[in-house]
Amino acid sequence: MHKGAQLQVVEGGACDPYAALKAKVETQQITIGVIGLGYVGLPLSIAAVRGGVSVLGFDIAKSRVDMLNQGGSFLKTIGAEAVQGMVDSGRFEATATMARLSEPDILIICVPTPLSRNREPDLTHVRTTAETIAQHLRPGQLVCLESTTYPGTTDEVIRTILERSGLRSGEDFFLAYSPEREDPGNLRFSTGTIPKVVGGQGERATELATAVYSLFIDKVVPASSERVAEAVKLTENIFRSVNIALVNELKVIFGQMGIDVWEVIEAAKTKPFGYMPFYPGPGLGGHCIPVDPFYLTWKAREYGISTRFIELAGEINRAMPAHVAQATADALNRHLARALNGARVLVVGVAYKRDIDDWRESPALDVIRHLRAAQARVDYHDPHIPVLDAEALGGKMQGVAWDLAALAAYDAAVVCTDHSDIDWQALANAVPLVIDTRNALAGVEAARGVVVKA
Repeated sequence: MHKGAQLQVVEGGACDPYAALKAKVETQQITIGVIGLGYVGLPLSIAAVRGGVSVLGFDIAKSRVDMLNQGGSFLKTIGAEAVQGMVDSGRFEATATMARLSEPDILIICVPTPLSRNREPDLTHVRTTAETIAQHLRPGQLVCLESTTYPGTTDEVIRTILERSGLRSGEDFFLAYSPEREDPGNLRFSTGTIPKVVGGQGERATELATAVYSLFIDKVVPASSERVAEAVKLTENIFRSVNIALVNELKVIFGQMGIDVWEVIEAAKTKPFGYMPFYPGPGLGGHCIPVDPFYLTWKAREYGISTRFIELAGEINRAMPAHVAQATADALNRHLARALNGARVLVVGVAYKRDIDDWRESPALDVIRHLRAAQARVDYHDPHIPVLDAEALGGKMQGVAWDLAALAAYDAAVVCTDHSDIDWQALANAVPLVIDTRNALAGVEAARGVVVKA
C-alpha cells in the first residue's frame, strides 16, 4: 500500500461490507471507477494506474471514451503518451455504459458544478450521477465526490439519493468527499504529488477513503468529516479570489497615481514574512475561482448570513473586463487620437491562464464582448485555441494566425493571456498600441508605439 496507509481492524466477517472492502483495499485488489474523464477525472485516473490500481473510467461522451481506449488524449495539458501508457498497463478501460457502475469497489465522482444564470449552484450533473449510481449501487462500495460544492452536499444530496436504493450510508456503502486540486498546465505539481484532503461520513468512511487515496497520492490529509473537506476547497479558492480582487483594486488605484503595481508587488514580495504575492489581470477565469465562492454565498443565506467580503471580491473581479475595455478606449484616444468605435483591436490570448487551451469563464470573453459593444472591430489570436465556441460571444469565433504583416493593420492589441510561446517583442514592434493586462511585455521596448498597462 502506497505510503503504508493502514485501516483499523474491526469486528466483522466476510459478509460485513466494511470488512470486505477493507480487506480489498489493504491487498490493493480494488477497481476504482472514475466518473467524468475531464480535467479532473483523467489525471486522477492516470495517477491511480501509475500507483498500481485498476481504473474503470466512465464518461457519457462516446467519442471521448473511444479516444481514450485507443490511447489518445483530448487535453493539451495531458499528452497522449500518458494515456497510452495507462492503456498499455492493462489496468485502464473507459466506458460509456453506466450499467457497469456496480463493478468498481470505489466510485469517484468528477463532474462539473457550474453556476446557474442567477449565480446559484447548479448541481444537475451531481444529482444525475448520484441517481445513476443509485440504480447500480451494491453493498461494499465507497462513493467519493470530488466536484467542488457547498458544505452539506455529500450528505444532503448524494446520501439522500443513494439511500433511495434501500442501502444505508456507513453500513452498506460508504460516503466521502475529497476536493480536487488540479492546476492544469502546472509542471511543478501532479495529481500524485498534491496533498489530498479526505473527509468521510463517519470514521469508517474516512479510514477507507484515506487508505484508497494513499495507494497513489503521496500525502493524504484526513478531515474529521465530509463537511470539513467540502469547506476546505471553498476556503482555498475564496482566499485566491479575495486576494486577486485586492491587487486588482490596487492596480486601478496605483495606476491613477502613476505607480506600476507590478513593480510594487515585486518589491513587496522580498519581505520574507507576512506577505504573499498575488497578481492582477483582466479578471478571473477557470472552472474554480470565479465560481466556487458563490457556492458558499448561496449556502450562507440558509443561515441568515451575508457574505459581504466574498461578494465584494467577486464584484471587483467581474468589473475588470470593463475596466480593460475602458483603458483601451482611453489609450487609443490619448496616444493615437482615435476612438474605440471602428478601431481594429486584436485580443491576444483567450485562455483563462498561461499555456493551456481552456477558456472556461475566461475574462477575455468579456473583454471581447465589451470591446464589441463599443463598436470596435475585434479579432483574437491564441496559439492554443484556434476556434472559440462561446455562448457569451454569440457563437463561434475564428482566431487569426500570427502574421507580422497582418499585425500592423491593427490599431491596438489587448494582452489577456501571457502565453510563453508568443513573441512579445514582435507584437510591440508591429502594433502601435499594446494594452498589457498581464505585464507580459515587461522589459520589452516598443519600437513603433507604446505599451500601456491596464
